[in-house]
Amino acid sequence: MAVAVQRNAPNVTGVTRRSSVAIIDEKALIMSGFGINSEMETKEVLMRAGMDADIVHINDLIAGRKRLSEYRLLVFPGGFSYGDDTGAGNAYANRVRNNLWDDLLEFLDGDNLVLGICNGFQILANLGLVPAFDKHFKRDIALMPNQSGRLECRFVSLKPAADNLWTKGIERLYCPVAHGEGNLSCSPETLLRLKRQKMIAFTYCQDDLTPAYGKYPWNPNGSVEDIAGITSDDGKVLGLMPHPERAMEFVNLYDWPLRKEEMQRKGLTVPTESMNMQLFRNAVGYFR
Repeated sequence: MAVAVQRNAPNVTGVTRRSSVAIIDEKALIMSGFGINSEMETKEVLMRAGMDADIVHINDLIAGRKRLSEYRLLVFPGGFSYGDDTGAGNAYANRVRNNLWDDLLEFLDGDNLVLGICNGFQILANLGLVPAFDKHFKRDIALMPNQSGRLECRFVSLKPAADNLWTKGIERLYCPVAHGEGNLSCSPETLLRLKRQKMIAFTYCQDDLTPAYGKYPWNPNGSVEDIAGITSDDGKVLGLMPHPERAMEFVNLYDWPLRKEEMQRKGLTVPTESMNMQLFRNAVGYFR
């Protein structure tokens, strides 16, 4: 059953408007922990898409104060868990594997979804939750240091590379990256299988949606085949390096003043939210 709640949402002129959002009964669990810093944006974007969420510290799950079985969507958000001191996402992944692995496997066996964004993608990769060929959870990909040798913090364009539950209705995402280790690398055999099984969800592209061809800055990290995100073998897990949750509003977009001017001159309605919301609406819509 869904209930309608009132949410405040600013429009492009800065005037607050009231909008009604139907919230479904299923809830999301947003993982928290030392160094993770995108919990609040992730909760807000899910609420706007129609799904309530709890932000839960990993220690509370380990202690049994919260249980993974109470939720339907599991999100590993962005940040720099444990300072990336033992590699990006590695220490957090080890905490999960050593303390919550059985609960996680039970969750994956259910009709549930998992999303990992940026550091969350690195955690998923270290756990082997993507690509998880044939549900063998081994590390088949690595997110290596950016080819530029530095942290990349910029807006990038993405386009869907496959038709799946996450990409439905999306022509383009336009959102920031903020990572030092997003260079997806894998063996030729793994890459071939990713392509053959249509598990590459999003790729970096140029502004006109033509391929980035590995060129900087459109491909911000040197990722093979311009890969920005992949799914698991069964499609229920998505790992994505860029941050769509950090640009949920139209006015969050880097070039929103220019876009607004162009739309107004063409007589078009200026949106209040960005195109990035569709990714989260797709995830929530899976449970409707």
